[in-house]
Amino acid sequence: MGVRHVVFAVAPDLVLLDACGPLEAFWRAELAMAEGGGHGQDHGHGHGHGHGPGHGKGHGHGHGKGNGTGTGTGTGTSTSTSTSTSTSTSTSTSTGSASASAGTGNRTGTGNTNSNTHSALSTPASPPTRPVAYRTTIASIDGGVLQTFPGLPVVTERLDSLDAEPIDTLIVPGVPIDPHCTLQPELVAWIRRNAPRARRVCSVCTGAFYLAAAGLLDGRRATTHWREAAQLARRFPNVQVDADPIFIRDAGAGAGAAGSASQHHGVIWTSAGVTAGIDLALALIEEDLGHAVAMQAARRLVVFMKRPGGQSQFSAALAAQASAGGPFEALHSWMAAHLREDLTVERLAERARMTPRTFARRYVDEVGRTPAKTVSALRLEAASQALAESRRPLKRIALDCGFGSEQNLRRAFVRRFGVLPLEYRERFMSAMTPPARGVIAADGIGFEAG
Repeated sequence: MGVRHVVFAVAPDLVLLDACGPLEAFWRAELAMAEGGGHGQDHGHGHGHGHGPGHGKGHGHGHGKGNGTGTGTGTGTSTSTSTSTSTSTSTSTSTGSASASAGTGNRTGTGNTNSNTHSALSTPASPPTRPVAYRTTIASIDGGVLQTFPGLPVVTERLDSLDAEPIDTLIVPGVPIDPHCTLQPELVAWIRRNAPRARRVCSVCTGAFYLAAAGLLDGRRATTHWREAAQLARRFPNVQVDADPIFIRDAGAGAGAAGSASQHHGVIWTSAGVTAGIDLALALIEEDLGHAVAMQAARRLVVFMKRPGGQSQFSAALAAQASAGGPFEALHSWMAAHLREDLTVERLAERARMTPRTFARRYVDEVGRTPAKTVSALRLEAASQALAESRRPLKRIALDCGFGSEQNLRRAFVRRFGVLPLEYRERFMSAMTPPARGVIAADGIGFEAG
């Protein structure tokens, strides 16, 4: 695979951060590949030909496929920018190999030298002389300067100027959504027309509304910002909306409405809001270039490669719901204060003064998840906070948060977060938290005694 063209198809009221996060992640991956610090997972062998006078540090690549390891070919490459033609087959390692063809994992060389690209290696912040792994384009229907949601202008290309260009990844960032908002019909039509030629299609935050309007999410699982999940489900009932995950990768077996011209049989990714776009981009980078490059990009961004427990956006959702008003605001507060109790649908319905059937239906309509999922999320939220902010034993936390036993707590953490409770504590506990009785503090990490 050569340089991947990533197109951000943006609406006039673009939420800027929904685009900036993924853009920055792709840029950091590009720098990592240019500096030869990571291996693309589709790398080649780097075989080359060549004898040349001199003993330079130029970049030689030829007749093979370079990768991002910083390897080059040709034992006799020239120290100048001149071209030397190879005559015999040899393989060697050069400390001066650089960005322009190394790192894409499959760009075929020509046997010449290019010592000018050595500067990209010596200056970490310098951009590569030409794209290595990703080429990004921000485009809108009309092109030109676009005013974004926070008020900062962005220069865009016209989307119709890309109709003849290959698109590897199509990303639709979010826009402000309210019950009366109208999506830009021209952008919906462009997405419907061009999505089938992209290898994968993605949305960040409420960009999922555009994918759904184009018919791309029919029959698929999708997520969006938790606050807009219920509205997405109401406006597009053919979409299987899940408000919990940070992002969803739907491979799309059998997706799309029968007979629909907008069917897209490739992979579609949808993500939650703002920072979840970075998680999504890192997952795309890992899929393209491997774990090592994605990890380097994450380090450069100073974020987790994969957020522990990062498959759920429930933490921010519940905190905001509790203060945002709504018919179940008081019930959520009561639930949070009574996690040790048996919070069945019948009990909650009684508290809400409804029949269980009416309560269950209205709750899903208003909140976008079942009561049982909210109870589970509240308990996990409380347990996570207790682990990060105290050194209470697991048994006490399990009882206080309604899990009943340590084993149930462990199962819930592994199922939701993919880590054990103590692993979560080790990652998130504040170094300022004082040790409790029966707990030994070692290197700032709490372990239960005994």
